[in-house]
Amino acid sequence: MGLPEGSLYTALELLIASCCVLGNAVAIAALRRTKRLREPTFCFLTSLAAADLLVGSLAIPLAVLVDGRVETSAGACLLSSCLLILPTLASILSLLSIAVDRFLRVYAPLRYRRSVTEQHSWLVVAACWGAAVLLSFTPLLGWSQQSTVSPAALSPVSSTSPVSSTSSNSSSSSPSAAVCLFTDVISMSYLVYFTFFLCNLLPLCTMALLYCLIFRIVRRSLRDMAGRSGTPNADSRRYLKREGRLAASLAQVLGLFALSWLPLHLMNCVVKFGGPPVPVAAFHVGILLSHANSAVNPVVYAYRIPRIRQAYLKMWSQATGRPWFSQPGSSHSSDNGTSSKDDKL
Repeated sequence: MGLPEGSLYTALELLIASCCVLGNAVAIAALRRTKRLREPTFCFLTSLAAADLLVGSLAIPLAVLVDGRVETSAGACLLSSCLLILPTLASILSLLSIAVDRFLRVYAPLRYRRSVTEQHSWLVVAACWGAAVLLSFTPLLGWSQQSTVSPAALSPVSSTSPVSSTSSNSSSSSPSAAVCLFTDVISMSYLVYFTFFLCNLLPLCTMALLYCLIFRIVRRSLRDMAGRSGTPNADSRRYLKREGRLAASLAQVLGLFALSWLPLHLMNCVVKFGGPPVPVAAFHVGILLSHANSAVNPVVYAYRIPRIRQAYLKMWSQATGRPWFSQPGSSHSSDNGTSSKDDKL
């Protein structure tokens, strides 16, 4: 990678990292400071925002570290590469938890209200993060580029040639003269078969099915209400429409995640299955796109979910000292947990 290209890539990563940290820190503060946003679904959204915050504060710095420009030991390189994968798996499991939560909310609403609490949701969040740690650290258990990672597996540093992921002089390089390159220590079979097919593609298909079922249940229930004799239950209709709107908003978050990560995963598949060479610049664009998703999510929350937008505005008014008033017909209410009949999620 040339110096201008490397500098541009690093600068863009730092810009995205700053947006990730700032935006998701505000999102987490809004979600936790507003009592009306302490429902189970918003607990999972907090987990997703925490994963996105980790992308900016941990994954992006590590992405620059393992890009073949920094000297490190073999063990540190492998550990850094595993930590780089962690936020992605935490995000996908948080998205899966959100989809399951919304499905149960419309499939069995009465049982859901009786049995699902905020405490239960945080237990699920803890389980998701525990699973993400175990899955992302699988290469440390042996599924790495070599069964025993050694400094020879890393790219050698040469004072006369650029860094390369393969070199015939690697066996003669000293342990202290090695740079960390992600693909030198993480097996492509792990990235394709395990990370993409099992940990990303399968959950994405499951979530797509769940959201399709949610929309089908909502439409069928509204149609059944319209066909009944007498006056339909206004509260039930309002509840179903609200669930449909929130499901559509969360499905958009899922869709953006898929669109942001699929290019990078597909390029890994091309490399794994012997397709045409993929330029390094293309990989950098894919990496930047995947990281940018974490910076965009807080904006999507504000644009698509009125409760979160109002929490943002309230925090802004408190920070600036300017009074804030909800728009007519909006779902604004005090933090005592009450809401109007026209409350929109």
